[in-house]
Amino acid sequence: MADVLDELVEFRRARKACALCTVVRTAGSTPRKSAARMLVLSDGKIRGTVGGGRIEKEVTDAAVALLSQGAAARPKLLRYHLTHELAMCCGGEMEVFVEPLVPEPPLVVCGGGHVAHALVPLARAVGFAPIVVEDLDEMATTERFPDAEKFVDSFDVRDWKEIPLDDHSYVVIVTRDHAQDQALLESLCKRELGYLGLIGSRRKIEMFKQRLIAKGFDQSLFARVHMPIGLDIGAETPEEIAVAIVAELIQVRASKRPPK
Repeated sequence: MADVLDELVEFRRARKACALCTVVRTAGSTPRKSAARMLVLSDGKIRGTVGGGRIEKEVTDAAVALLSQGAAARPKLLRYHLTHELAMCCGGEMEVFVEPLVPEPPLVVCGGGHVAHALVPLARAVGFAPIVVEDLDEMATTERFPDAEKFVDSFDVRDWKEIPLDDHSYVVIVTRDHAQDQALLESLCKRELGYLGLIGSRRKIEMFKQRLIAKGFDQSLFARVHMPIGLDIGAETPEEIAVAIVAELIQVRASKRPPK
């Protein structure tokens, strides 16, 4: 048991997703008893055991399915009668609590200005891991952004070697320069991101759309982008805009959760 918990600590430090599977109740003859633990990684590899055989396969498959949901994953209690349901000879019953432990989803904040300054601490407080992208040294400091997970000093997406850009990643474009905003939009709108938002007036956004269409971009790509960024709450100040953005991030994250 100690080895499983030691590995759990290491996985958490490395920000590696895993599921902790714990036997919480048994009745009759079962291969493991209460408090037996197993860790399952996203690729199905395991550490520890909850009994082997069919029961372990069922729990592993359920854990991998939960981990595939990313930050939307919620714990699940599994109940099995080993003989009636799994054709195992033991004859008893087992309940296993599967707890997905998924690192906070990355929030790539492109720009280090007033909106970003207000946004980063709010996003961290509600369960995102902010990564600040800013090429001005004085704007990308731990003093200015104590809640940032890391900093990247280039707006060129090709330089983002250690930034995940997948369907579990959230990106907001709030730089100080319209040309830079457009370049980032061109680089990111074709990617299957969890969220992509662009700050700006409706006039600016319509101009960006026309420029991208002129460059051969399919208009259907625009449906992937939240623009103007944030929920429409009448926000005006950087702090209010940050609240609107975080509210939209929470809304999108919640929409990915399976129905109860």
